[in-house]
Amino acid sequence: MQETIYIKNMVCNRCIASVLDIFNAEDYVVESVELGKVIATKGAKSSFKNLSKVLDKTGFEVIANKTDTLIEQLKVAIINKIESGETAHIFQALAKEFVKTETALSKLFSKSEGVTLEKYTINLKIEKVKEHIQLGQLNFSEIAYSLNYKTSSHLARQFKTVTGMSMSDYKNLENWDRKTLDKIV
Repeated sequence: MQETIYIKNMVCNRCIASVLDIFNAEDYVVESVELGKVIATKGAKSSFKNLSKVLDKTGFEVIANKTDTLIEQLKVAIINKIESGETAHIFQALAKEFVKTETALSKLFSKSEGVTLEKYTINLKIEKVKEHIQLGQLNFSEIAYSLNYKTSSHLARQFKTVTGMSMSDYKNLENWDRKTLDKIV
């Protein structure tokens, strides 16, 4: 029987590959896998308990309740929107996608994660800015534009507020400090 299993901390393509390897090693037949979600069928030697244990050991976690599932889906949706540059009116788009009001999503997220949805999104965007700076393919104005900031000075202020340094100072660092997406809250 096919099951949909939601997994916490599965936020990048390397995570997908790791989770896929775990499911295959645990004798599951994977129908599809995407950020935060696996659709699979148990094999003859499969054990859900063992699968959960192996996932936990590697930094992932099977999500058991509806609220946690919704929060993880919300995180994945935000990551996808930032990756694809769809950050204009992001909260309206999320409300429409999840068929909830912006306020309801924000309250649910804050209660679960201890940080506002807006702050979480800003933190993700700042990590994306760091990535762009490290790649060196875009100037600061182009980075601001790609993330739908109205001005590069708005991005610069927000970057300094979050990181404590200017984007230029960050660019000149020898050892860049970046958080993995699953560590951002």
